[in-house]
Amino acid sequence: MNDGYHNIPEQTEGGMTDFIHFADLDTREEAHNLFLLAKNRLKDISNWHQFAGPASSKFSLTDAQGNELYRMAEKGDHFYVDLPAPGSIAGGGLDWVMIESIREFENAGSESEFIAITVRPVANPRNPGEAIANFYDHSATNTFIVERYLNHVSAAVHGRNEVINNSDTNLYDSIRNTIIALTARKGLSGPQWKALVEGLLKD
Repeated sequence: MNDGYHNIPEQTEGGMTDFIHFADLDTREEAHNLFLLAKNRLKDISNWHQFAGPASSKFSLTDAQGNELYRMAEKGDHFYVDLPAPGSIAGGGLDWVMIESIREFENAGSESEFIAITVRPVANPRNPGEAIANFYDHSATNTFIVERYLNHVSAAVHGRNEVINNSDTNLYDSIRNTIIALTARKGLSGPQWKALVEGLLKD
């Protein structure tokens, strides 16, 4: 079976989170069509805040130099998150990640199909000499998965190795990253990712 969950990195340190939402359709054809819609929404990163709703953080896709892009995401692209919280100095007020991998399998006749996008914190591409520009360090990943199995479709976000980014940073960012990461562990990230996975599957 083609399974998107084999693309989630192994958990070895720090925290981990999992958010998933399911939709059950009457037929496999309907499920395939919802899968295609959700897959395109997942790759349309600059509109994630539209799918997740008005309380969502703002996401924007960029190239490796931090220039805004207006297309579907590709491996090697960057994107930033504008959190409703104080921004980092290293990130120019934003939190940055790079798309490390995009793996997908699409076949309406198969019992399953999926897309999995894994991202990892990186330095601000607009000022690459700075430290990692994210409240988690470079070991952390988020893997976003949309998957169809028969007439069931799921959307999920899996965080792994969520280690706080408070070394090799300036004092302000060290304190800021620690506060936001600890707050995220206590539930700050939950409403954001829950709203996104639900929004991806809205028909």
